This record gives sequence, structure tokens and C-alpha cells, in this order.
Amino acid sequence: MARPTAVPTGARAAAPALAVPFLYRTLHAPVRAALARFFELTVEGLEHLPASGPYILAANHHNYLDGVVLAAVAPVPIAFLVMPRVYRATPLHPLFHRHVGSIPITLERPDVGALRRTLAALDAGRVVGIFPEGPFSVRGRLEPGLPGVGLLALRSGATVVPAAIRGTYEALRGRRFYIPRRAPLAVRFGPPRRFTPEGVSGSHASPATVGRDARARVTERIMGDIAGLLS
Repeated sequence: MARPTAVPTGARAAAPALAVPFLYRTLHAPVRAALARFFELTVEGLEHLPASGPYILAANHHNYLDGVVLAAVAPVPIAFLVMPRVYRATPLHPLFHRHVGSIPITLERPDVGALRRTLAALDAGRVVGIFPEGPFSVRGRLEPGLPGVGLLALRSGATVVPAAIRGTYEALRGRRFYIPRRAPLAVRFGPPRRFTPEGVSGSHASPATVGRDARARVTERIMGDIAGLLS
């Protein structure tokens, strides 16, 4: 049985400083300022974010604005897991995603390569961003989570911070050319947790040890945390 454990914010010792991508350094402050000015962006719960990585940031998902908003409010760069159609949306997207450290992942089948790259990013002290619902929610509500977030939490042993994003669905609903309308945006972070499957110790359990039931229970708990932040 997977057991969640509350993690006090700031309890982890500070990891060595990581190199910050040039685009992040250049765009972080202006993008956040623009979101605050034109979309009345508000943020709650920043005190729940650990002082440094590694940790997993798990959030609900409506459209591309979710990644922009999370990247703008997080104090450190996020390595997002992104689907191929997002990674290759335009000829320039792959270059951008490589520069900021995004991790492409295929949802149609188990993607062992993506799991290895994600575990390596966490081992390096990075913050990994994941949208457990997988594809965009097209109905403006929280959908069931895919078990990959549970597997990642259990295999890595990393802290998981839930996040709830509001307003991005309304900003792009029915919009042509993906240009958002002005709508209030908000992000709310919840208390961090670390999940340990019964009988497994250490930060890297084998795939055989991390069973399907354990992955499902952890995923359900993470989605419950996100739902609670949205309520």
C-alpha cells in the first residue's frame, strides 16, 4: 500500500544551484508582469514550494497557457513533460523545448525513455512539471489522472507538490489562433507530499516492485489534492 507523507516546506537541504536557461532568465519576469497586468494573475501557496529541487509539480490542464502560467510563477525553471504534438507544434518548438529542458513523452504506450529522462532530471535536482490528466481537458473540469504520475512519484521518491490553475480554460475557450481573451488567472499550490510503497525503501524501486495498484492509489491521492485546491 502506498503511504503519503506530509513534507514540511524547506525541510530538504538546498541542492547545488543549477544553470538557468537563457530564455528563462530573459522571459520570466516580463511574462509574469504581463500576466499580472493583463490577466490579473494571482498566486497562493508559494510557501509550499520546497526551497530547491528535486520535486514534482503536478497540476490540472486545460491548454498551453497552463505551462506558461506555472513557469511564470515558479521561482525555479520547470522541466515539463510534453506530448509530441506540443513538442513539435511549430518548427521552432523543438529548439525551444530542448533549450528549456522539456521532456517529450508518448502517452499511447509505456515510454521507458521518457521515464528515464525524467528520473535523471530529478536526480540532477530539477523541478519536473507534469499534467497528470495527460491531454488537455476539453470540458473545463478535472479529468481522471493517468497512472504515470504515480509511477514517477514512487520510482523517484521525490516530493510531489499539487497545483490548481484557474482561468486558462475561460481565456482560450472558443478562441481562434490561440490568442487568449482577458480573463482572471490564478494558481494555488498545496502542501507537498512524498509517497512510499509498503516494503520498498530507497529512492528508486524496480518497475516490478511498484505495482499497478500502488501507482493507481498514489495517482488518485495526487488528483484528490489537486481537486481540493480547485474546490
